[in-house]
Amino acid sequence: MIQRRIIRSETLEEATRCLCGLLAGGFDVAEDGELYETRVLVERFDGLRMVIHTREHGPPHFHVIASGIDASFAIHDCSHLAGSITAKDRRIIEYWHAQARPLLIRVWNETRPSDCPVGPIVE
Repeated sequence: MIQRRIIRSETLEEATRCLCGLLAGGFDVAEDGELYETRVLVERFDGLRMVIHTREHGPPHFHVIASGIDASFAIHDCSHLAGSITAKDRRIIEYWHAQARPLLIRVWNETRPSDCPVGPIVE
């Protein structure tokens, strides 16, 4: 889609807006020259961001970023992997995860590049 927007740009300003989107939007170019997303925003709400990176180390996990929170959690069991978070916020994220786990698995699996060292989640 972005490649089409760049090709169809009629002015340098339009093409530059596409470049700004690429630079700010979490994209990279693979060795084969293909553009891919490096992170996928699962959800954004009221200052909270839920993010899954496409080329990521194991185990499969998601990031929660908000005021006072910058942490990552395993998709499998919501174990806290890294980052700062209060016990109260962690309990809320664990509650949310219990409901949202199927969505996280779907997003993780749909965003794996073919050469990603951490493949899809198989249950």
